[in-house]
Formats: sequence, C-alpha cells, structure tokens
Amino acid sequence: MLYRHGDVLVQRVDYLPAGLPRPGTVLARGEVTGHSHRFRDPATVQLYQAGLDTYVRVLAQSAELIHEEHRTITLPRGDYRVWMQREYSPQAIRRVID
Repeated sequence: MLYRHGDVLVQRVDYLPAGLPRPGTVLARGEVTGHSHRFRDPATVQLYQAGLDTYVRVLAQSAELIHEEHRTITLPRGDYRVWMQREYSPQAIRRVID
C-alpha cells in the first residue's frame, strides 16, 4: 500500500533493513511554510535511518500522520519506507518544494 501525504510518500514494506533508530516524529519540514509532516502521538511510532532512507515502524494499533495543510492519514501497525516526491527538469532531478 502506498500513501501520499503532500510531497511525502509512505509505502508499507515487509521488513526494516538494518538501520539506526532516529529520534522524533517528524518525517519532513516544509521549506516555504515551516509546517511539518509528523506523527500526532510519539508513543505510536519509531523512526529509523538506513543510509539515506527513512523508515517508520508503527508500534501501536495505528498512528496518525498529520500536517497543517493535508488531511490526516492513519497508518496501521507495520513497517514503512518514507521518501520525498521528486520532480524532473532538464537541469536536475530535485525534491518537490512544499
């Protein structure tokens, strides 16, 4: 299952790769607005960093991903890969600015 939360994409994975726990609940901050894609309750998730990739494990029955400008997404218990939407231009492939 693939979820889109603005410029943040979240996809369920079968397992977490070896990685390090990452503190906090923020997946991404908007460069223009300062808003953030984050989990409402810190007790429901654990973030991980594996190289350049970010993963999240939902520890509770579900976790709510929130943002000031997007509707809330409820993720069921499980493991997920997280990445930022990118766009192509002839000059470069770059992250979408939110």
